[in-house]
Amino acid sequence: MLEETRTISPIAHIETDLPTKFGLPRQSGLVNTLEARIVFEPLYRDPVAFRGLEGYSHLWLLWGFSENHRDTWAATVKPPRLGGNTRMGVFATRSPYRPNAIGLSSVRLTGIDHDEALGVVLRVAGADLMDGTPIYDVKPYLPFTDSHPEASGGFAEGVFDHALEVDFPPDLLAKIPRDKREALLGILAQDPRPAYIDDPARRYGFNYLTYDVRFTVDGRKLTVAEIVDL
Repeated sequence: MLEETRTISPIAHIETDLPTKFGLPRQSGLVNTLEARIVFEPLYRDPVAFRGLEGYSHLWLLWGFSENHRDTWAATVKPPRLGGNTRMGVFATRSPYRPNAIGLSSVRLTGIDHDEALGVVLRVAGADLMDGTPIYDVKPYLPFTDSHPEASGGFAEGVFDHALEVDFPPDLLAKIPRDKREALLGILAQDPRPAYIDDPARRYGFNYLTYDVRFTVDGRKLTVAEIVDL
């Protein structure tokens, strides 16, 4: 069979409150209060290209795992939610380490802005992308074809419900802007730690907005220990 290679280029990038991979929700839609903006490249800012988009509530984003720098691929990977020690076939997972580093996420469309400098900007919620991630395409989510309530979730179903109880001292929470607190609480409840590490004495941290959020986890309880300005 003839191999065909095509080059695709980003049409946009996403702006989020999470500048690093650590802390990202592991799937889209898990933290519906996490807001982001999609800013398009100049070539794709023609308002006509967005005509009719306002009628949809959700979108599909096709994007690139821009921080995964690998020239090879592996047939099996270790899904974090299986403890990081069990191997599964790469095509049975949503691992970023794939033959082509392409991601697919469903997000909620919360608004369409017309910015004087940036053109059409999409406001979305529930994204699992880090700040600056390249977007290759945007498509509407169609509930009559894209939603399958009867679908089976394979081995992922047994590890979905893992939300933690979050203890966020009020004096520390007060350092976070009021309109950004709910999203941060949602991120923490999803347990940002690597699943193969379970050390109650260990302090973890990730960047959120302009803060380093540091926390510990003991059993099913996460305690925020420190908020450090970056």
